[in-house]
Amino acid sequence: MGKNRRIMVIGSGGREHALALRLLESDSVGEVIVCPGNPGTEAAPPELADRGKVMRNVGGDPTEAAVTSAVDLAVVGPEAPLCAGLADRLGDRGIACFGPSELAARLEGSKEFMKSFAERHGIRTARHVVVREPGALEAALDGFEAPPVVKADGLCAGKGVVVARDFDEARQAALGMLSGERFGAAGTTLVLEERLIGFETSVHAICDGKRWVVLPPVQDHKRLLDADHGPNTGGMGTFAPTPRVGGELMLRIERDIIGRAVQGMAEDGCPFRGCLFAGLMISPTGEVVLLEFNVRFGDPETQVLMGLIDADLAELFGAAAQGRLMQKLSLRQAHALCVVLAAAGYPDNPRKGDVIAGLAAAGAVPGVRVYHAGTRRDGGRVVTAGGRVLGVTAVADSMKLAREHAYRAVEAIDFAGKQWRGDIGLSVLSEAAS
Repeated sequence: MGKNRRIMVIGSGGREHALALRLLESDSVGEVIVCPGNPGTEAAPPELADRGKVMRNVGGDPTEAAVTSAVDLAVVGPEAPLCAGLADRLGDRGIACFGPSELAARLEGSKEFMKSFAERHGIRTARHVVVREPGALEAALDGFEAPPVVKADGLCAGKGVVVARDFDEARQAALGMLSGERFGAAGTTLVLEERLIGFETSVHAICDGKRWVVLPPVQDHKRLLDADHGPNTGGMGTFAPTPRVGGELMLRIERDIIGRAVQGMAEDGCPFRGCLFAGLMISPTGEVVLLEFNVRFGDPETQVLMGLIDADLAELFGAAAQGRLMQKLSLRQAHALCVVLAAAGYPDNPRKGDVIAGLAAAGAVPGVRVYHAGTRRDGGRVVTAGGRVLGVTAVADSMKLAREHAYRAVEAIDFAGKQWRGDIGLSVLSEAAS
């Protein structure tokens, strides 16, 4: 790839909006095409359009769209097309792809595969039992002293994990999965997993099959309501870097989790190229335990990470896709915080069609970008079209300032039934003050 690259981003959510905008900012990029995209990716922001840069959406099959548009690189956002072999199909048509092969994507596509892989390559995970039919459930539950976490084996759009409060909730969740009622075929094999104590963090690595570079650790907020109350969601906000993960801990994460995974995939004959996302539990004694692997950027983790990378993102992704990654990465000495605005009724039954106001005012707050996720255009208006609607993200010199700017922008945006958490990043600020 040379200068004035044409990049395609595949997907339609907040993650893809963040990736597309950051790629368009790269010196080597002239055009970013998003398939299918959303209202946030319809056109380049004025400051980039003034530099001759172009952003646009296209529909149709992403492989055909990439070939027709003669893109230099495709960047796949969501997990489902990766697990269905999209990177392989793009490669067969001569399109370089930042994203793993179908075989490598099994790290996310099957929790049973991930557990087996981790055991073979010495990656520590929680104790688990695989259950394939209802008759084996009671014996499996009897093997746990405390209620286990119930995980559907396959892809469930981030909703296939139940952190059970008691054994009856675990039993009912498991039966609903095994019957196919909850997640279809994705849940008819499940993993019962020991529940761990500690704090969670997310670590992303850019990989080229042999080498990798790690990005700053991110802390997510999964529950819908403040103080981690309410149902689990796809994520209600993030901040990075988290001060809870220091340099020595990051070195162990890179060595014992990321390094072993990349080396193990290469040894198994399916080298991993793309973004490897490790969901981790850090125990009270500082031990690192793998909860899950994802084979793409997280959402809303991407929204904060894009503000911290001080590099030509297209060159970074292109080098990873072509197996020529340099193990150096420049990062901004900054902090980023994202607050997700969700629709009325989210997560169970999100309402659609509510008019969104205040986007321009929110975007005018210093250091703030508003990433579209569940939105669509209705004439001259932008309306809600999904559960997580917007990711209001601020980058600043301190966590305190990033949080202040993000919430100022949140207050500027209005739509009926708007839901958000008011405590993103608050816990680490409180810890720092104590």
